[in-house]
Amino acid sequence: MKLLIQGNNIEVTESIHNYVQQKLAKAVKHFQHITTTVDVHLSVARNPRISKSHQAEVTVHANGTVIRAQELSEDLYASIDLVADKITRQLRKYKEKHLHKTHTQAKTGLRPEEQLVEQDLIGDREPALPGEVVRMKYFTMPPMSIEEALLQLELVDHDFFVFQNRDTGEINVMYHRNHGGVGVIAPHPAHPNNGHQNGNGLHTNHLNGHSKAKPLEPVVRSLS
Repeated sequence: MKLLIQGNNIEVTESIHNYVQQKLAKAVKHFQHITTTVDVHLSVARNPRISKSHQAEVTVHANGTVIRAQELSEDLYASIDLVADKITRQLRKYKEKHLHKTHTQAKTGLRPEEQLVEQDLIGDREPALPGEVVRMKYFTMPPMSIEEALLQLELVDHDFFVFQNRDTGEINVMYHRNHGGVGVIAPHPAHPNNGHQNGNGLHTNHLNGHSKAKPLEPVVRSLS
């Protein structure tokens, strides 16, 4: 197992390094045959108003699958303990579902209900962009099915997951809905009878011999 430890606003001392190594080695002990790399990111918020200022984030690469967890607490060592326990549970969940998948027949593909996204998503709120980009993340994006993306969403400890849909080749976003269940956001497919997509990524409708271009509308598929 390759272990990488980084610190933000904190010095990764030898004692901290040894503690992380001990905890993570124990967490992946029964999964070392599928674990290749473990990335650990430790950080401390400098804002005195934040009580739970010590964060431990762990990303495990297992058989091409990314398993991620993070925890916050008032103490760095406590955060490491908590995130190590969560990673163990995530790995166990992955192994159980992976084994179940390989020992059962393939299920029929999901056919979620499609709904057009409402034109007004922000209501009376003022749209505003963040002041600056504070972090960039890069990752490989192998094509996967809806079922595989659903499993990945459960393993990354995020509210959403971006993936390339194997059936369409398009970039989709899977997310946890506020009212329960899971949704998928995807570009609306162009309909040959109604028009075509031009080089600018616009869907062109032909009306009475005239072309009218409009942006592609996203589609939300509900999996609840």
